[in-house]
Amino acid sequence: MPNQLDVLVVGAGIAGLAAAVALEREGMSVDVIERSSESRSGGAGLFLPGNSVRALTALGVGKHLSELGASVPGQRLMDRRGRVLADIDMAELWRGTAGCVGITRGDLHAALQEVVPVPVRHGVTVDSVRYSDGGMHDDGVHVDFSDGGSGRYDVVVGADGIRSGLRESVDPAAGTRYLGQVCWRFLADAPDIDRWTVWLGPGTAFLAYPVGGGRVCCYADVTAPASEHPPKASKDLFPHFAGYDRRVRDLLATPAAQNAHVSPVAEVNCQTWARGRVVLVGDAAHASSPNMAQGVAMAVEDAQVLAEVLAEGGNTEGLLRQFVQRRLPRTRWVQRQTHRRDRTRSMPTALRNMAFRYGANALYERGYAPLRDLP
Repeated sequence: MPNQLDVLVVGAGIAGLAAAVALEREGMSVDVIERSSESRSGGAGLFLPGNSVRALTALGVGKHLSELGASVPGQRLMDRRGRVLADIDMAELWRGTAGCVGITRGDLHAALQEVVPVPVRHGVTVDSVRYSDGGMHDDGVHVDFSDGGSGRYDVVVGADGIRSGLRESVDPAAGTRYLGQVCWRFLADAPDIDRWTVWLGPGTAFLAYPVGGGRVCCYADVTAPASEHPPKASKDLFPHFAGYDRRVRDLLATPAAQNAHVSPVAEVNCQTWARGRVVLVGDAAHASSPNMAQGVAMAVEDAQVLAEVLAEGGNTEGLLRQFVQRRLPRTRWVQRQTHRRDRTRSMPTALRNMAFRYGANALYERGYAPLRDLP
């Protein structure tokens, strides 16, 4: 028999929508709220490695990925002048998993919305979460909403992103950590770029990959310690790439680049994902640097494992602890790998280029091999 819990999902981004689909499929009653007043349709693009595509396909959006996104057969690493350092075959790297896809964030979000079984209540967030008798082991959670309403739930899932409002109530010591980089993201027309392509310079990187319809998602980042007042505007980006390959400079000259989304690169250091019957998933629990492209995969895998564990039935708080125990090793592996990748930024350029020229395939295999296994 299904474990028929009443669940509140806070956040209607990728993590929240994935959780809603996975939980409902296990027979649970799900409500979803989202603080923004309308559906998320903006953003740039997402590169989805094989484990991301596998997880999303299991949720029912595989057809959407193939119709709306672009297949990404390989990754090419180059120096800033466009000289090839290494080519990585994605079919070989993700063997037994799934092909890799590039897609706009808006298209992926719309695809997930199509399969979500319940309407999302927009413009609503959580004012307070409390147990009806004030104890941590009561059989329900009472939630007060920002619109004046309230409700009682068996489980509350915090899928409200890196700036999670629920995280403090779960782990008051948790917070975000700036990783010393600022990034810019924008979409541009570039039908000739048919694979994930990165140009690497000293303390800088520029990435472009196809997302369907002849467009590419462009991602640029610059090393910027907090003490040096990190750049905050698109215009601050361009001088850092003056010595780059003409292809990069052409993309930076497009109108879209002038309005690129600028953000610091940060991660979440959260030691406790579950407190009582409130549990965090996705970036709210374990946001990491995007250099492994694992944000979507980790969020959707969280959703699948959470639903699987809760469906087993039994003590709900114990089940949430089981969920955390299953997911911690994998998400911490990803964070450790992102830290190792970030350390290459401080290597002398010639040494880093040589390391990629002769060792990139082995580095990729070692970094991603555990993620081919099911979560």
